[in-house]
Amino acid sequence: MKILFLCTGNFYRSRFAELLFNHVASCQGLEARACSLGLAVERGFENIGPLSAHAAARLAVLGVKKSDEWDRMPRQAQFDDFIPFEKIIALDEEEHRPIMHDRFPEFESAVEYKNVHDLDQIGPESALPQIEKIVADLVTEISAK
Repeated sequence: MKILFLCTGNFYRSRFAELLFNHVASCQGLEARACSLGLAVERGFENIGPLSAHAAARLAVLGVKKSDEWDRMPRQAQFDDFIPFEKIIALDEEEHRPIMHDRFPEFESAVEYKNVHDLDQIGPESALPQIEKIVADLVTEISAK
């Protein structure tokens, strides 16, 4: 199964979800892989560098080994990027549904929306555990198939 995580800047929330999911899926021997993209990279909240320090620190605590994927710069979603994925998850419906509607209306209804706000609304001590739960639930769902 191919999964796409979306956030605004592809620096913090979606990158954390991607890296955590791939680690957990690999540890559990699942035939699933996640990628992440930004819906509006130019709007990213304080995006400096490839990966949020908050995400990197929490990944390290969770035992996710650093890889080349940690060092890649945020990537902007393009139309064709949506096609190969069986599951698409945007991490904040209030923030991301309007962007999907404006930029990628063909895929808006294919997206499963969650409610994890960015750093301008909640801190990483609240947001990252919410994403961990989303990933855990997704792994459970895939494992049950």
